[in-house]
Amino acid sequence: MGKITYQFEDFLRDVRPEYQAFAAGIHENFLQDSCKVKIESKANGFFVSYAHPKTKRSLLNFIFRKKGLIVRLYPSDISKCADLLDRLPESMEKEIAKAPNCKRMLDPADCNSRCPMGYDISVRGTRYQKCRYNCFMFAVTEESIPFILDFIKLERED
Repeated sequence: MGKITYQFEDFLRDVRPEYQAFAAGIHENFLQDSCKVKIESKANGFFVSYAHPKTKRSLLNFIFRKKGLIVRLYPSDISKCADLLDRLPESMEKEIAKAPNCKRMLDPADCNSRCPMGYDISVRGTRYQKCRYNCFMFAVTEESIPFILDFIKLERED
């Protein structure tokens, strides 16, 4: 039996109506940048990944969790995000705070040597050393959307 191929529209049908335009806009922007799109079905719903066309580095994922649609971001130059980080709403800072600490940063022997270094960031004076894969996982809400778009804008400026 062959592998099932999913389309973006399959994913979009599962997105709450009030967030469909947001998800579709991100999809269109990454397609314009010639990003590679991967769409898979997972236990909690669809997983959509966008990778840089040349470096193959992940840029953004859409993930479904119990609380709804999540966006996972992978900023390449965190120093460009300093002002944005200080403007994040408290709810988004809480999501960063609850992400696991970067074991590689805190004790390199505690993590796989092939694991990329996490993020060493400051949000309104509070320092976080968080795992690259969980640091910027934000629930898609009316409050978070403008900030997620700002992260993407900074990343697309590269």
